[in-house]
Amino acid sequence: MTSKRRAPWQRLSEAEAAVNRAVATNRVGRYFKLDARKSSFTKELRAGAATFLTMAYIISVNAAVLTDSGGPCTFRDCTPANSTAAAPGPECTFVGSNNPGYEQCLARTKSDLIVATAVSAMAGSFAMGVLANLPLALAPGMGANAYFAYNMVGYHGSGPITYSTALAVVMLEGVVFLALSAVGLRSKLARIIPRNIRLASAVGIGLFLAFTGLQAHQGVGLVGASPSTLVTLAACSNVDPTTGACVAGTTMRSPTFWLGAVGFLITATCLAHDVKGSMVYGIVFVTVVSWIRGTTVTVFPDTPAGNAGFDYFKKVVDFHMIKTTAGKLGFAGFRHGNVWVALVTLLYVDVLDTTGTMYSMAEFAGFVAEDGDGSFEGEYTAFLVDAGSTVLSAGLGSSTVTTYVESAAGIREGGRTGLTAITVAGCFMASLFFGPVLMSVPPWAVGPSLVLVGAMMMRVAKEIEWGDAKEGVPAFVTMALMPLSFSIANGIIAGLAVYVALHWYDWARHGWGKVRGVLDERRNQVAAAGGGAGEVGTAAQDDAVSEVC
Repeated sequence: MTSKRRAPWQRLSEAEAAVNRAVATNRVGRYFKLDARKSSFTKELRAGAATFLTMAYIISVNAAVLTDSGGPCTFRDCTPANSTAAAPGPECTFVGSNNPGYEQCLARTKSDLIVATAVSAMAGSFAMGVLANLPLALAPGMGANAYFAYNMVGYHGSGPITYSTALAVVMLEGVVFLALSAVGLRSKLARIIPRNIRLASAVGIGLFLAFTGLQAHQGVGLVGASPSTLVTLAACSNVDPTTGACVAGTTMRSPTFWLGAVGFLITATCLAHDVKGSMVYGIVFVTVVSWIRGTTVTVFPDTPAGNAGFDYFKKVVDFHMIKTTAGKLGFAGFRHGNVWVALVTLLYVDVLDTTGTMYSMAEFAGFVAEDGDGSFEGEYTAFLVDAGSTVLSAGLGSSTVTTYVESAAGIREGGRTGLTAITVAGCFMASLFFGPVLMSVPPWAVGPSLVLVGAMMMRVAKEIEWGDAKEGVPAFVTMALMPLSFSIANGIIAGLAVYVALHWYDWARHGWGKVRGVLDERRNQVAAAGGGAGEVGTAAQDDAVSEVC
């Protein structure tokens, strides 16, 4: 009697089940609680791959955003126009100067930041998986990196803080965050900020990112400068180098803009159909088309810089060691007030971003305790890992690390243990060997993803109490000033100031009403006990002060 032959997919399924049983019963499975959390080894691997695919865009996007700050590059890296020309001044770093020396320095910086991003994400995700046993992935966060590049350091170093000082601020913020997490104050600090301001901050940062993605330096170039209206529709094929405005007749003629628009539609369509890794597909399409030489959209034009970039791109696989950004911390600039404003802003953004994301992901995964206090298993360690990853990131030259909302992709796939995060870490480690490919992602491929990240951050706007002017007006000021003043800090400070201004009378009236209530109650008690008028007044005042304070 012959046995019935099994189909290949049946044999594969049986092999997978055998592997899952073996892992679940060994030390690894018991440590990560695979059976207790109703998961399996292969399910965790698939979940980790889904999370990485969804957040892989951060490698090139974060490096591109931070490179806009100029990193450690200064006008001293510029090359003279010829052998007899004087040493270049700060003007060589301006937009349109295309100084070869400065451009080469920026290219080195971007390579370093690609590695710094991948290593920060790898280390943070691995520690989250091993130590906290949670399926949460970490990486340098969007929003914080934009604040670092465009508000702290400024485009090509035009801001109030140097790159080295900004890194020191990020590291100090990570240390403070670590201390707050260690003593258990982190979640309490997050609850001090009014809820509507917290929600408006997320919306405002989304608008800030979208505005950045629409500009030419780090996006598709749809929005440009105007001498009369400040900003206007651009996407021009030719720009006046003195004003940054479109040359007459070239508006909406930029081929790279139209290619970026196609990438935007691809990504948006994938998001609309809930396709895993949606943010990656548009970037990949635009990037691959931009690799074709001899076209109007190529990222490798027939210039010395373009030819050098193409030669490096052809290597495909290359392990790059960080050369210029690691260890560039400088504490000499801490005597300036801008540094402390930046520190408080980074801390505030990190508290809102990471803490909120971590709690929402824990809720989504079903980890939150049923007693209603919002706590979850591994919470304390997770906060420590997150803060420690920021310290490491600053040391490598990158910005604040945060828990990624894209972790929801892996949780949706069934990831419930730290093996999901460890898988993400393994994928980031593999990306370290593809620097030439990641270096060749153009701005018009990255810009659409910034716009769509901003669009997804709009969803919390519906939770703001717009019907109450005391809540709605501060929220609007917060979200409006972030993109319009091109400063996350300005929006937060202004929103909080307006909130206090609209609420101080209510707070004062409530406090005085409480004092009067205590006074009246205590007078009645003392009078009933037979005390005199002076004793009644003194006792009542003492109790009132004690009660209110």
